[in-house]
Amino acid sequence: MINPRECKLCTADEAAGLVKTGDTLASGGFVGACHPEALSAAIERRFDKTGLPRELTIVYAAGQGDGKTRGANHFAHPGMLKRVIGGHWGLAPALGNMAIEGEIEAYNFPQGVICQLFRDIAAARPGCITHIGLKTFVDPVFDGGRLNTKSPEDMVERVELGGRTWLWYKAFPINIGLIRATAADPAGNIIMNREAIIGEALAIAQAVHNSGGTVIAQVSELLDQAIEPQQVIVPGILIDRIVVSEPHEHHQTFAEEFNWRYCAAQPEDEVPGAHLEPMPLNERRIICSRAIEEVPENAIANLGIGMPEGIARIAAERGILSRFTLTVESGPIGGIPAGGMSFGASVHPGAVVSQPEQFDLYDGGGLDYAALGAAQIDARGNVNVSKFGTRLPGVGGFINISQTAKRLVFCGSFTAGGLEVMVENGKLIIVKEGGVRKFVRAVEQISFNAVYANELGQKVLYITERAVFKLTINGLELIEIAPGIDIQRDILDLMDFKPIIENPGVMAEELFTVLSQPK
Repeated sequence: MINPRECKLCTADEAAGLVKTGDTLASGGFVGACHPEALSAAIERRFDKTGLPRELTIVYAAGQGDGKTRGANHFAHPGMLKRVIGGHWGLAPALGNMAIEGEIEAYNFPQGVICQLFRDIAAARPGCITHIGLKTFVDPVFDGGRLNTKSPEDMVERVELGGRTWLWYKAFPINIGLIRATAADPAGNIIMNREAIIGEALAIAQAVHNSGGTVIAQVSELLDQAIEPQQVIVPGILIDRIVVSEPHEHHQTFAEEFNWRYCAAQPEDEVPGAHLEPMPLNERRIICSRAIEEVPENAIANLGIGMPEGIARIAAERGILSRFTLTVESGPIGGIPAGGMSFGASVHPGAVVSQPEQFDLYDGGGLDYAALGAAQIDARGNVNVSKFGTRLPGVGGFINISQTAKRLVFCGSFTAGGLEVMVENGKLIIVKEGGVRKFVRAVEQISFNAVYANELGQKVLYITERAVFKLTINGLELIEIAPGIDIQRDILDLMDFKPIIENPGVMAEELFTVLSQPK
């Protein structure tokens, strides 16, 4: 009997040759974790040599790239693309430039919606019908997730069901699926035991298979023995081609070749967070130290990329990681979320579920607490993280998380672009003010709708190094000021609007010491 796997083996270049002009291609991965780098690079090589394939539609959930050349950046060539539907764009700046310039049809949908949409496509449902995205720029009453005027307006629609308003993200067939795993067994089943995440590999494979398309799996090795059935992530019946990658195209993340801590439970003899360096006393430490005070006991929590990542480090320093459970939208539950180009992984997670399953938990209200970044904040309390000027970071999982967390904290420096601060004798000193205002009269794009948050009854704070604001039905209220800060010079003069001011208190003095301890 011929080994089923042997019939599917091919090189990355042979796999790239299966992609036809006009195809719709789904790519898996989260930053660099579980992204099939060998396959996306091979498609780029083929295009460079032959000018084919052309007019592709690319769809992906999480951001995939290193901000330079890897990941989805391989697809950023004029003529290769017709349309891109992505959750996060910032890690593939060349794609973002094509969208901003109107060279391609381009959409920014919530990350969780896209990975759930793969399951809806697999099940032949009309699409993903959800409350996620209502009253944000994704809602068709605003932009419908469109990033330019070249993009048609019919990808998402408002519908009424059961007396409620929902968003209907419409299904479409997918011809090519690019996924990644650790190894394939003789039956072509794949396992992810050395990957940092599971991601949306099964959802993509099922969607593509049921669309009559071709599923291509990148692996790092071939196994001689069958994988235990409960450990199979994607069964071989769904996989059409298997590519064994070179080691340099199968790093665990775009920052690390392999980190065993991302795939292992917490050792009994190791203190959680012992591998982390203490955070210096700067604006990030002040913000994260204040934000951690808002985490409820026994909370299920999510920390966003960037500034909020530091909350885990503060928790480790204080020895309070056991008081709550940190999760990452990519799938890890428990442990300490990694940062930078390893974001998406967690050190010693207690469990790792698929990305669509993680967003099921989030979308249904399973998050007790979330800390997220903020690029622009306006008088109503609206937040923009997705598009400003010619920059297109994209929204990622921000909408899924910010619309559903029971307690929400936005973390960010008061100004951007060169801010320098220092602490002296327990007081905050602004050494150099940032050149970019973040508190603006009106945000360029509504990633978080404050009025809707009030309707939902969410508790929302906006924490900076010098001031804390809370969301009220009348807008932003200034409730705390850092010691040493002049309210007029250092706060009000740097805002495009005047917040509500009643009786603001002073931020706790322990926030301005190196060893900041809980109250």
